[in-house]
Amino acid sequence: MSSSSLYLYGVGGGTLLIALYTYFSQRTRSGLPLPPGPKKWPIIGNLLDMPSTFEWLTFMEWSKKYNSDVLHLNVAGQSIIVVSSAEAANELLEKRAGLYSDRARLPMVNELMGWDFALAFMKYGETVCDHWRAHRKLFHEVFNSVAAQNFRIKERQVTNELLKDLLEKPGHDILDHLRHMAAKIVMSIAYGIDVAPADDPYVELADKAVEGLVTAIVPGRFLVDAFPFLKYVPWWFPGAGFQRKAREWRRLSRGMLELPFAEAQAKIAAGTAPHSFTLDGLQIVAKAENKPYMEKVVQATAGTMYTAGTGTTVSALGTFVLSMLANPEALKKAQAEIDRVVGTDRLPDFEDEPNLPYVAAAMKESLRWRNVTPIAIPHFLPVEDEYGGYRLPAGSIVMPNTWAILHDENVYPDPYSFIPERYLKDGKLNPEVPDPDIVFGFGRRICPGRHMARDNVWIAVARILACFDITKPIDENGQIIEPKYDYFAGLVVQPLPYKCDIKPRSAKAAALIKAALQNNN
Repeated sequence: MSSSSLYLYGVGGGTLLIALYTYFSQRTRSGLPLPPGPKKWPIIGNLLDMPSTFEWLTFMEWSKKYNSDVLHLNVAGQSIIVVSSAEAANELLEKRAGLYSDRARLPMVNELMGWDFALAFMKYGETVCDHWRAHRKLFHEVFNSVAAQNFRIKERQVTNELLKDLLEKPGHDILDHLRHMAAKIVMSIAYGIDVAPADDPYVELADKAVEGLVTAIVPGRFLVDAFPFLKYVPWWFPGAGFQRKAREWRRLSRGMLELPFAEAQAKIAAGTAPHSFTLDGLQIVAKAENKPYMEKVVQATAGTMYTAGTGTTVSALGTFVLSMLANPEALKKAQAEIDRVVGTDRLPDFEDEPNLPYVAAAMKESLRWRNVTPIAIPHFLPVEDEYGGYRLPAGSIVMPNTWAILHDENVYPDPYSFIPERYLKDGKLNPEVPDPDIVFGFGRRICPGRHMARDNVWIAVARILACFDITKPIDENGQIIEPKYDYFAGLVVQPLPYKCDIKPRSAKAAALIKAALQNNN
């Protein structure tokens, strides 16, 4: 194997030295046993057991095999705790949030690629907590449950544009429609920038930056994450392929962070800026004592929005359309509820949500059925802890298995079936059934933009259901084309391209779409 491969993938003598060092530095400090897990080999631990993709399924199988809601893995010296039940997640990540709110160091992503501006990847602790809190506080001020309603006008407008695209280009890839809609909403809300109908330079730049992030964030992908001193290896050094990748990915991430923000600032200075997070944020910090620093916080928070908002929206809505293809009876029930409550003379609006419990239940079930983030962004445990009679080592990466929690048959009977009725009782939402809100994260690291995200998905779901029938396509031989329900596995999972027929429910529905677009509300 070449020296380049050694640096990039962490295989070879360097890995052995790292593993030995980590092994001896993390020796048992209490008499409690570690949580159960697959047998560990000397030095490499469970390195050969680790799944290369769809790891949440393997972790769930191990949890059942070892009859434990916490697992312990050792990957070449790195301690990993997998949390697979709502009870364990609540006890550790919620009740003990002070211990479990940190993130791993991430030398490749944060220090080399320049993603240290992203709230989701920031460290948490006594020395950096003020930095994290500054970003979190600003995000909360603009996107709390009340303030997020300020963006509903834009969410309606962009959803209406999506309806028009579905009406005029029904044969186009549904996921492309959803990607364009998600980019429109995020760029408009974050910066007040209208994206081009196709090949928008800002969207293209951001997509490439996020593609690099998704590649690099996978634990164990780059040796520098296990042995941080390698970040000082110069990019031109033989075998330093990771440094060359990091340089290019850093160029993309910084461009995504700086270029749209500069355009938004120029519009604000010229007095032509529409309402946006950047406009609100800069007004909030205008009189702050540390104004230059706080302006950087605004810039970083706006840059974080694209990373957090686009892929998750495409995943949630793409999965919802798939769920309607697989469950036409659920589609009919949701449409019947909309017709009964809203009627056919207008489109559903946010004010209708409390009176559409089946639509809400169908959306909840879609988020649970194929959840957006099967493995939540890993937390980090800086000190030793214990749970359920087990020792949780200091320096452990803590991985919440969201998939396992949302497919627990004791909480969600028949968990692999799409059953909106599980959330209903006597025609109303049943508060006794846990919401799938853990898709937004845990404890103090829960997504602060979740209120806007829910609004965004809800209005799109309700208006698509009101206007369109969604059916499986028919091939030239008259045979139904069954979707494959395949997904891209990454930090955020997304359906792979699939075919479906989306047709207006009636001429009246098509007219409503055109009227809504004309009024743009």
